[in-house]
Amino acid sequence: MEKITGKFLRYIATDTQSDPESETQPSSSRQLDLLRMLDNELKALGISSSLDEYGYVMATIPSNCGKDVPAVGFIAHVDTSPDASGAGIRPQIIENYDGSDIPLKGVPGLVLKVSEFPELAEYKGQTLITTDGTTLLGADDKAGVAEIMCMAEYVVTHPEFKHGDIKIGFTPDEEIGRGVVKFDVGKFGARYAYTMDGGKIGELEYENFNAASATVHIQGRNIHPGYAKGKMLNAILIGMELNALLPVEQRPEYTEGYEGFFHIVSFNGTVEEAEFSYIIRDHDIDLYEKRKETMKKCVDFINAKYGENVASVEIRHQYYNMRKEVEPHYHIIEKAVKAMEMEGITPIIRPIRGGTDGANLSFMGLPCPNIFAGGHNFHGKLEFVPVESMEKATKVILNIISLFAE
Repeated sequence: MEKITGKFLRYIATDTQSDPESETQPSSSRQLDLLRMLDNELKALGISSSLDEYGYVMATIPSNCGKDVPAVGFIAHVDTSPDASGAGIRPQIIENYDGSDIPLKGVPGLVLKVSEFPELAEYKGQTLITTDGTTLLGADDKAGVAEIMCMAEYVVTHPEFKHGDIKIGFTPDEEIGRGVVKFDVGKFGARYAYTMDGGKIGELEYENFNAASATVHIQGRNIHPGYAKGKMLNAILIGMELNALLPVEQRPEYTEGYEGFFHIVSFNGTVEEAEFSYIIRDHDIDLYEKRKETMKKCVDFINAKYGENVASVEIRHQYYNMRKEVEPHYHIIEKAVKAMEMEGITPIIRPIRGGTDGANLSFMGLPCPNIFAGGHNFHGKLEFVPVESMEKATKVILNIISLFAE
């Protein structure tokens, strides 16, 4: 069997960055390179697998337990975040990590510091995979992909391992909120599923943000600066003023737990015209709706001050909190808890300060909590993953399968 490190390194070598500006599915054709690879690897293992026109790999390992047990699925996404490059990843492998700061050798002076990331100390003696500082790593979610593929390889090479129907799914475009827009739950065939898309070892999540994106457009009026008095409307400055109307303490860097936020993610503009992009998040549905109204009120204030239609906003819903869809099937959480405890892992049950494909799948009739994949510092150049966490995640998957087959 190929070790999980080998699988992970092969998968991150393929650039699969999704593209939020694209309207295609998948949003970038490069995601198909890895999806085809996974489809072929599953088939090479003798597993029935297909890759459809929308970029979904679906596979089935038939039951061998002789019992009528629910089909259980495991899902991971292949795309990496648009927030940092995923091309030409040069990972660093630190064996028997000694607990000290880790220089990221591709960028002089860039260091993973224990003082800034104290969780590093938890992995002393383990093998860490980091970036070299020039790209993200791709553990979100190629760690999950590798864990599921290791599970599949184990099951088919160990016929004595008893299990019900096992469903495997790999999706594109999760990072841009479109991962399962065209996912056929009926075709997938699972009664319950788990996304392998969480962070540090032990994480187990069945609550997530309600989420929306907001694009604010400012139409300014550019006049020669020598003659601008009383005439110019500087779209950049007006946009900055609108942003300042949003509560500072409700930015991501000041919030935690169940606290929601407004997050400006990009800005592009000139004096004549500017565009500001935001994400809006809250676990509570009423507060989520109020946040959207707050954004609209900021736009109304700007228009009242500078003139009608100077500012406009388009708000797009992305996903809802999955809790109300998962909680009635709490036994799937209990199985995940027991599966972790069987490996000596203390479950960390807390709300996701983000979202997963499982959120939308849960509202599509497939209850789908989220389990740790093992990585840290997702979406950036300081990303890392302990190999031992990925190995444990694979064992947790196998334990869940066994518990469903009992």
